Amino acid sequence: MYHPTARVLAVLELLQSHGRMTGGELARRLEVHVRTARRYVETLQDLGIPVEAERGRYGAYRLRAGYKLPPLMFSEDEVLALTLGLLAARKLGLAAAAPAVESALAKVERVLPDGLRERVRAVEGTLVIGVRGAAVAPPNAVVVALSSGARDGRRVWMRYRSSMGEETEREFDTYGLVYRDGRWYATGYCHLRRGQRLFRLDRIVVVEPREERFERPVAFDALAEVERSIASRPGEWAIEVLIEATLDEARAAVSPVVALLAATPDGVLLYGNTSDLPWMARYLAGLGFALSVRRPPALRTALRDYAIQIAGFAERPG
Repeated sequence: MYHPTARVLAVLELLQSHGRMTGGELARRLEVHVRTARRYVETLQDLGIPVEAERGRYGAYRLRAGYKLPPLMFSEDEVLALTLGLLAARKLGLAAAAPAVESALAKVERVLPDGLRERVRAVEGTLVIGVRGAAVAPPNAVVVALSSGARDGRRVWMRYRSSMGEETEREFDTYGLVYRDGRWYATGYCHLRRGQRLFRLDRIVVVEPREERFERPVAFDALAEVERSIASRPGEWAIEVLIEATLDEARAAVSPVVALLAATPDGVLLYGNTSDLPWMARYLAGLGFALSVRRPPALRTALRDYAIQIAGFAERPG
């Protein structure tokens, strides 16, 4: 949406569907500055639509209680956006979401004109979304509870089951939720461990809201933090490898969940942990950079063994 009128109507739709939204939330949804979102709200007020502004630190906009407008018709672009979103939700595989996705798609199709319905069906029938589906889907209630806590800045209590089956209870400040490589994660501050932690949503047994509030760090990047946490996970071997490349070149080649990167005067230091040295040797060889192993010595052996294996492949007759 680029036309100002469409954006103003979009503000109305958002307020009708969400009930209460901050100026920052409206601006983020519409991809505009907060001041521009405020002008859209003022335009609605000038048109006689009772948008009320809540003052204070946690202030927001909302429609006057009981005020409703008839539903607006969807444009063709909006229908396509809805369809793509529903198809992506189906691929992500949230627990118990599949029936809701199919029901929503059916409802959207039912109210469309024949021509538009056929175009939507063409997208649904031919589009392949190349996203890895969730290995283990988290309960919808967990996703909603943590998302609400992150949005409202309210702490939650949860019972968490580790990979070894041990259950612990803790209070948690949710900074963000991330879906990556078939897993759902929550990152934030754990009051049990007194530090920032990463949790898999499918291992959360139960979660409940608390009244305590928290402030999320300014400009917090949830995806980057999840990737850093995954790259820092414990492993049998601590590795350090110096890559002869610039930091930008290394970032373009090295997956952020494989290892961490740091610029040095001699190149880029790749460091982290692994429990599979042969796999790490293959990964490093595939980067295409000259490199030197600082530690462990066993990684040098794994690289040498892989080089011998590849040389053997090259000597085989065609």
